[in-house]
Amino acid sequence: MIDQVCARSLVEEQRLEEILAGGGLIRGHAIRKGQADAIHVRHANGLAYSGIGAAASHRGVVAAEQQTSAAVELDGRELFRVSGTAIMPAEKRAAAINKRLLAVASNPAIAPESLQIVDEPDLTRIVAGDTTIIALADLDTGGLPGHRIAELGLRQMVERIEEYREVRTPRVLLERTAHAIAATLVAGALLYGLFRLRRWLINRARRRFASGDTELKIQSVKLIQARQLWLATRTLLNAATTLAVLVVAYLHLSTVLGLYPWTRKLADQLFMLFLHPLQMMGAAVLESVPDLTFVLVLVLVTRYLLKALSLMFQGVETGAVSFEGFDPEWARPTYKIVRILVIAFAVVVAYPYIPGSESQAFKGVTLFLGVIFSLGSSSVISNVIAGYTMTYRRAFRVGDRVQIGDITGFVIDTSLLVTRLRSMKNEEVVVPNSEILNSAVINYSALARAEGVILHTTVGIGYETPWRQVESMLLIAAGRTPGLETEPKPYVLQKALGDFCVTYEINGYCRDAQALGRVYTDMHRNILDVFNEYGVQIMTPAYEGDPATPKLVPREQWFLAPAPAEPEK
Repeated sequence: MIDQVCARSLVEEQRLEEILAGGGLIRGHAIRKGQADAIHVRHANGLAYSGIGAAASHRGVVAAEQQTSAAVELDGRELFRVSGTAIMPAEKRAAAINKRLLAVASNPAIAPESLQIVDEPDLTRIVAGDTTIIALADLDTGGLPGHRIAELGLRQMVERIEEYREVRTPRVLLERTAHAIAATLVAGALLYGLFRLRRWLINRARRRFASGDTELKIQSVKLIQARQLWLATRTLLNAATTLAVLVVAYLHLSTVLGLYPWTRKLADQLFMLFLHPLQMMGAAVLESVPDLTFVLVLVLVTRYLLKALSLMFQGVETGAVSFEGFDPEWARPTYKIVRILVIAFAVVVAYPYIPGSESQAFKGVTLFLGVIFSLGSSSVISNVIAGYTMTYRRAFRVGDRVQIGDITGFVIDTSLLVTRLRSMKNEEVVVPNSEILNSAVINYSALARAEGVILHTTVGIGYETPWRQVESMLLIAAGRTPGLETEPKPYVLQKALGDFCVTYEINGYCRDAQALGRVYTDMHRNILDVFNEYGVQIMTPAYEGDPATPKLVPREQWFLAPAPAEPEK
């Protein structure tokens, strides 16, 4: 019960009837006529009426009543609301009443005027023949006359049953079908006109902007070009057309569906189908404003902290800021690592404040993404870690000549995942960083810039040739080779005393790692020329016996065709 209002006199009962009749029983809402005092009525069927009292507490009670009640409907329209008990919930009770009322309305053999009220000692029933549609108990009426409440409910039922049957007659259905066809034709004409108008506007805008004269500029500085204006105009026209089409479609559907009793309820709810999600999203956004504010502040703090760190590491990279034992080349990768850590910390702090983070769906999606990331990114993670590891190992830099496994080339690009090399044959080779981490890396350029890399080659000379003569010839060949440094001086090593020859190795310093191939070629050429000049045979790779004629190339045959002529000295 909301309030116990007792009709203690016939005058009060007549006053109550006038107020209820004036406001009607439709939708079971508060009924107030003129300046009548607020009343609260609740009857056996759960027919709940709430007057708007002066006290604000009454509104809370009315809301509680409506939450524990269910609507009795016919043809999609609410007649009144009924409450329930622990044994018979309101929804179940309303469904049973709806079923019986629909059966009566659907049976043309039952005249609406045949519905009547049957008074019993403890109940007041509204019946149709032998079928009880609804029963009212004195306990549910809150002390008000059950017969009076039943009369008002009966009046509503009769009106709705007559309307139910009227809108299903062939004449009405044909009329409304004609209206639906007319509405469809009007909607089609509007849509056709909208698309024609859109096409005309787009063609006119295209001709206007195609000349390129329409630009937004200040003096000679172009702020927005004609193409950008054209794209923006086309986007606006498309958006306006889409909105207009949606409005026409909604009005058409709402009109056509409202013409038929079977779809009338859907027509009433059509607008809410679109508005309700927007209301929910808006309410969720408003509710999340404090959390979103915290996340926004955290994002701003994180952003400016990263900017400060970026400036600091840029200073380290350029040498403006220095730390003992910290290589300037480490500045950029170190900043990337610090940035990841700062962002990860910010995400951890912001996670509880993200709207929906406590929902099971959000947790499930997060877990699913985590599993996919962990299963599919093991090789990626290993390559990223290897990339950072190589940075701090200082294995190579861009432009260095390196050998990784069987691959020799110049480093053209390094990233967290792979390193790109340009081979000696001008081929691009992509090497995963994890493979580099597990392989020996030979860097020809690291020491070549400061001390020079040592180029070396070996020759095998017979025992009959004095070793001093061989070493002198090798040093002469090295001295003739451009690209080999004079300081430190080239030197010769005797690598082995073999079965048939002595193995000599000439060594020379070169500071240009990119020219190693050319320098090696020049050194080999000079060795051949010097040994031919002094008549010494090179026994490499094997020796079987002394030939009858020494295997030498006389000087006059050094430039036989098709070799170019000997250059003048």
